[in-house]
Amino acid sequence: MQMQRIYKRMLSSVSRQGRRSTVLLFMLMTVSLSFAQTEKKAAKKMQPSKSVNVSADKLTDALEQDASDATVADGYVDLARDLSGKEDYVRAETYLNRALALYLKLKRKDLLSSTYRELAKVQEAQGKFEHAITNYRNASRLAPDDVQKALNKNDADRLTNPSDLMHQSAYIQQNIDLAVTSNSVPEQISARRQMAEVKKAQNDNRGALKELEIALEESNVSTGAEDVSFHIKQEIANTLVADNRHDSAIGLNRALVNEARRTNNPKTEVNQLQNLATSYFEAGESTEGITSLHEAYNTAIEKGLTLEAKAVLEQIVAHYRKGRNTSKALAAYADFVNRLDTLVKNDSTLVDEKFFRLQEDKIMQLEKERALKDELIAKQNFSRKVLSYSIVIILITLAVILKILHGSIRKNNKIALQSLRREMNPHFIFNSLNSVNRFISENNELEANRYLSSYSKLMRTVMENSNKDFIPLSTELEQLHEYLKLEQLRFRDKFTYSIRAEEIPDTDSVMIPNMLVQPHLENAVWHGLRYKEEAGKLSVTVRPEGEYVCIKVEDNGIGLKKSRELKTAHQKDRQSRGQTNTFERIALLNRLYHTKITMEIVDKNGTESGVIVTLCFPRIDRRKD
Repeated sequence: MQMQRIYKRMLSSVSRQGRRSTVLLFMLMTVSLSFAQTEKKAAKKMQPSKSVNVSADKLTDALEQDASDATVADGYVDLARDLSGKEDYVRAETYLNRALALYLKLKRKDLLSSTYRELAKVQEAQGKFEHAITNYRNASRLAPDDVQKALNKNDADRLTNPSDLMHQSAYIQQNIDLAVTSNSVPEQISARRQMAEVKKAQNDNRGALKELEIALEESNVSTGAEDVSFHIKQEIANTLVADNRHDSAIGLNRALVNEARRTNNPKTEVNQLQNLATSYFEAGESTEGITSLHEAYNTAIEKGLTLEAKAVLEQIVAHYRKGRNTSKALAAYADFVNRLDTLVKNDSTLVDEKFFRLQEDKIMQLEKERALKDELIAKQNFSRKVLSYSIVIILITLAVILKILHGSIRKNNKIALQSLRREMNPHFIFNSLNSVNRFISENNELEANRYLSSYSKLMRTVMENSNKDFIPLSTELEQLHEYLKLEQLRFRDKFTYSIRAEEIPDTDSVMIPNMLVQPHLENAVWHGLRYKEEAGKLSVTVRPEGEYVCIKVEDNGIGLKKSRELKTAHQKDRQSRGQTNTFERIALLNRLYHTKITMEIVDKNGTESGVIVTLCFPRIDRRKD
């Protein structure tokens, strides 16, 4: 609207006062057109295409749907390539950098190289040679094969001296050779177009045309390279003009105009009509040239291409100004100003630009939300890790404490068990020494010697096994046999005894608690059998019962009830302590070794008196304490 008001004021001034001097009019036109040109250049960089909007829409969907980082990164790359194709290199660079950040996070080396190369190209197009060199080298370092590695290295070396055309040409030729050898059509097309630019700069237009023609042939056989083919034809037409081959340039530009019309691409049609006009002007055919410009202008107006209409108007006015045809220049201005409101309203490119700006704003907002979400997830993961590590440390600490405590309890139980086991020894030793003393006092040296011999053998066995909780059944039976021999000598054949192991062929392989049976033999002899008038009987029977081994100690003494009646107060205390010791030892053994040892003491039923003691142990294979 600002521009429209400027144009109307200018035309109104001319109608009231007549045509002022040509100088004043041209000054106004120049200022106006310069402003329009500036506005056009600024808008051109911002003007998206349908493909750009489609890529932006896909990227927005990916961000909204919380797609994977790989999908979002791919969306950034697609959008950047579309923007680069429209020469919007600044935005393309931004999105490529975002894609790189995600690929680096994902450690996708296969995609990092190609993305670094894309980034280097858009930076080179902006003249950021140092950044482009760095990224070409990054692409070379991460390249998946030797060809890509060499291509990127050559491009990096090529930019080290961009003003030296011979230097440029050498590295571009190396890339052409690599692309041909590896049958990489896109790289060959790109390198040949670069070579054409260098040859044009060297005024070798024929050489440039040769490179472009080869590139065109490659693009024609390459799937999906229609846009590239069209751009190459444009470059060929421009090169033909530079080589003064105007007829060929005009013919090619006409063909490109027809191709744009056939593909219903009005923006390209306008551009090609402008190029056709330039070819006509260069050939000295001004009438055809201005006709092509008017055709381009009318097409732009009809299709609602505001910026393109302005650009063509500038060329028309410049042509009329050069021919000093002020009236036609003013008429062109008047026509443009009269159509401006309708033109702007119908301009689909402005709608596309508005849509793209909204999409970009939405993308930025979604990126912020995604970053906040990632940050929150990272904090939650960190908290979970800290909590997990803390729990693991606590559990390990508890396990160590429990292990130490369990070891301490086990050690204390073993000490208590040893103490209880050794508590029986003083009483046994005291009684044995009394017997020896009695034999000596009676001058019975033979009996004393026999007794001491058996006693020393028994004591040696007891001492050897005093630190063991379990011993082989054979050893235990041997100790019981030696003990009962001593008691027979002490009480002058007051009783007979028998020890037998039933259905246990290998008594060495079965382990039982050490000295747990002996106290019951002692009770049978001292509190039951020695009070009988006639000789008593004592039997020890060992037999298996399922998973248990049971030892039954049976005597025909006076029995528990009568024995209690005959005991003195001191004997009652000793007997009580002996049984308590045995029960405590059984309880400790069960806790320490997770066994289930049982003991039963009963009087015999019927006419015969006596006591039966039954000890049952879980069947344990040979083991060490």
